[in-house]
Amino acid sequence: MPQKVVAIAAGEAHTLALTGDGSVFSWGRGTFGRLGTGKEDDELVPVPIAIAIAGAAWATKRTVASPATGAIGRPKFVEIAAGAYHSLALEDDGSVWSWGYNIYGQLGCGEENSLYPCLVERFQELGTPDSLVDDPNNDGGGTPLKISSVRAGGMMSFAIDTLGSLWMWGNCPQQTDTGEFCLVSSPAPLPVWDFHGHIVVKVACGNEHVVAAVSTGETYTGGDLVCYAWGNNNHGQLGLGHKESRGRPQVIPMFNEESSWAVYEIACGAFHTAILAYNKSYDQDMGSKCFTFGLGDNGQLGHGTAMSSCLPELVNGLPHDLVLISIDCGLFHTTVVSSDGEVWCWGMEKGLGLCPDASFTGNDAGDALYPLRVHSPETNGFKFMGPVQIACGAAHTVLVAGDGYRMWAWGRGRSGVLGRGETTDSYVPCVVMWPPLDEDYKEIEAGMNREVKAREDAGATVESEQKLAASAEEIEFLRRKLTLMERYATVLHISIFRKPLDERTLPQSLKDSGVFDIRKEFENMMEAADNEELARMEMFYRSMLSSVKDKLMKRRVQEMVKECFRSLSTGRPPY
Repeated sequence: MPQKVVAIAAGEAHTLALTGDGSVFSWGRGTFGRLGTGKEDDELVPVPIAIAIAGAAWATKRTVASPATGAIGRPKFVEIAAGAYHSLALEDDGSVWSWGYNIYGQLGCGEENSLYPCLVERFQELGTPDSLVDDPNNDGGGTPLKISSVRAGGMMSFAIDTLGSLWMWGNCPQQTDTGEFCLVSSPAPLPVWDFHGHIVVKVACGNEHVVAAVSTGETYTGGDLVCYAWGNNNHGQLGLGHKESRGRPQVIPMFNEESSWAVYEIACGAFHTAILAYNKSYDQDMGSKCFTFGLGDNGQLGHGTAMSSCLPELVNGLPHDLVLISIDCGLFHTTVVSSDGEVWCWGMEKGLGLCPDASFTGNDAGDALYPLRVHSPETNGFKFMGPVQIACGAAHTVLVAGDGYRMWAWGRGRSGVLGRGETTDSYVPCVVMWPPLDEDYKEIEAGMNREVKAREDAGATVESEQKLAASAEEIEFLRRKLTLMERYATVLHISIFRKPLDERTLPQSLKDSGVFDIRKEFENMMEAADNEELARMEMFYRSMLSSVKDKLMKRRVQEMVKECFRSLSTGRPPY
């Protein structure tokens, strides 16, 4: 059975996926080591990160080795995050790992870029706001803290510890002694003292701005949250009603303690912010709202114009009774997911495929100024199967559906960021090649590697090594062929039965006899379908039949025209 994906994250041109067993896979652009594979090569399909060579920090951290092999065990990750060119992963014991670009110290470890995951240390129990002022690199001799959540922005990283304190490192917004805003590079995690005595529940960050949802008191039991924002505000992305940048957190007036709106999700694009909230006078199931503010040049605010906004405004065009469960922002686009599996996108179209059917005039580049529903190839409608997760990169979007067993991606395909085995763009959701490599082939490759090592130790001949190399190439060819065939079978199965093909949905006739009786399976599917599904199927096949008839008619007309031309050239009547 395919590995279940429980979380995804997207950077500028790379994507991360976390599986249920705690493994992390990455694909896309490999520059600066952002994929964590030990090299800077691009990856066109998901590959596991190279945690096996994590350096001395990992060996020190893991004191118990395997009795059989003496090898250090692999960490189990529970959360992931992606900045522009770097990545973060949270281990189940509260440790944070990072890899990729480190010019501003956003990895929190070392000074150079890292091709492998490295351990972020120096999360120490806090004393007072004065304890770290003199020397930010001083660990204070406090008790090491465990981290409960990680987030990453353009060139900065954030973590929330189990006590609810917020930490930041990298290219962080700060305030000078004169009260002016600035960006300061910090290679070590620093606490955000403004929230001392409160619980930071959520945090999101863009290129140079941060938004945090914080408890009103010293504890948090699911009640009201206050939204704070700080950093660069040149486009109004802080939602404060002006464009003055702030080096310290400021309350967003619309989401303060007295607000009638209850905030439950926040997200940041490069220069804009999006917030999900519902009216406290009603239950969330009665409908939720999406507010956006900041840069609007490409329609990423969804307000129906390309104008920026310094204050939170409602997104136009979403159904009034829609219950939104998650949101994410890309460089110039925004995506939300509803509770019934619908996905809505708006913002930059060029290179993203957010609105392939949009037709604009004048100087408009084809941006979506209003939300547009994303068509689901999985159901041939607008609903994706099972719980849906979404992640936006700079110019691509990745979606997990099918209870975590299927991934879809669309947008700019450069460097293989869509995970489909190629670098072409896609204006509609395409299937990510998941799962990566079949376990049987992994075992074959492992066995071949052991045989190669044994032959090398025994002084194997060049001819034998060449044969082994040829066998390895054959295995790789078969792996690619298997992946392609699985993708083809999945697309074909979806087009006929409107659901993906995996072991859980394997046709019964194929299980019983090894022969796929498509007529019988189709009859079984129709028998199990309700009236609404049958109506949708009827519309779909009527449309297909109409298209076929139109094509036959066009070809008949073309033949008649050709026959007329031939008759004119010969002087004979066409009939």
